[in-house]
Amino acid sequence: MTILAYLFVAFAVLVHARAVVMPFHFTPVAAALLFFGARMPRRRMIAPLALLIVSDIYLNKFVYAYPLGWDQTVTWLWYAAIVLFGGLLARNTSVARVVGASLVASVSFFLVSNFAVWTVSREMYPATWNGLVTCMVAGVPFFRNTVVSDLLFSAVFFGVGYLVSQHAQERTSVALR
Repeated sequence: MTILAYLFVAFAVLVHARAVVMPFHFTPVAAALLFFGARMPRRRMIAPLALLIVSDIYLNKFVYAYPLGWDQTVTWLWYAAIVLFGGLLARNTSVARVVGASLVASVSFFLVSNFAVWTVSREMYPATWNGLVTCMVAGVPFFRNTVVSDLLFSAVFFGVGYLVSQHAQERTSVALR
């Protein structure tokens, strides 16, 4: 499982850094972080976090020419939270739990990222309840692809992990005979 966890994170970083082209807001990032958290010890979580942070810095500085702000730190904390949340799937992974975790990842990213945008984008969204609601509503069109990609990639990553573990168990049982 170790190699799969790192392969899925590498794929997510390539998509995130726009080296692999996908539709807008259709990424494997949350699924890769959930899988990594479910299959790897916490002490190794620095690897996916560092890779995603470096790719965010690259995107902000060289692709979008955006300044780095505290709102980016919120995204990085979300990455860490999703890896830790994935750890809840380590002992008891089921289809329902993976779907639930994927939906929690989608909704939490939507809420956290849009709240961060609202707090720093005073030109676009006033510091009022209506400004927050307007910001959240503006994020809704992106939410669909986030949910679909989180569910799809979670199903693929956890499904492949399951098939690989089943194959390894079969090979072990055959070897013991």
